[in-house]
Amino acid sequence: MPAAERQQYIATLREFPARLTMRLYGLTDAQLDQRTAPSEWSARQIVHHCADSHMSANFRFRLPLHSENPMVPTYDQDAWAKQPDYALPLAPSLEILRGLHVRFVALLEALTEADWARPVSHPEWGQVTVEEIARRYANHCDNHMRQIDGIGVMHGW
Repeated sequence: MPAAERQQYIATLREFPARLTMRLYGLTDAQLDQRTAPSEWSARQIVHHCADSHMSANFRFRLPLHSENPMVPTYDQDAWAKQPDYALPLAPSLEILRGLHVRFVALLEALTEADWARPVSHPEWGQVTVEEIARRYANHCDNHMRQIDGIGVMHGW
């Protein structure tokens, strides 16, 4: 993958916590709990999900750098979104995201060509590289921002 694409992924990861915080700034608890459909997540659940998912990303980025084709676990994200901690205020998860993303950027900016190509096995994705993980998580950020925007459009905020 061209270095320019990698830099875009890194930029997305760098900017995500601030973009997310700004998008949610000033919303009430009632707004944070609105959904586009009963089976869809609220903005609050999305933020807590991102913290959980990106904590998993930390292992997905790091394990292949020091292990030979490690297997990384998955989790049932819908089941996790129903747990009581997903009703907490946003601050704890936003803090997690801010810290993780500073570390992601520092790590990714220091990778060598060989590091970007290191493999990891994921039960759903198959064998992917560190580069593919960076792409997936940059897209994850953008997808959830669009999801939150969709909730806001539907509910007029």
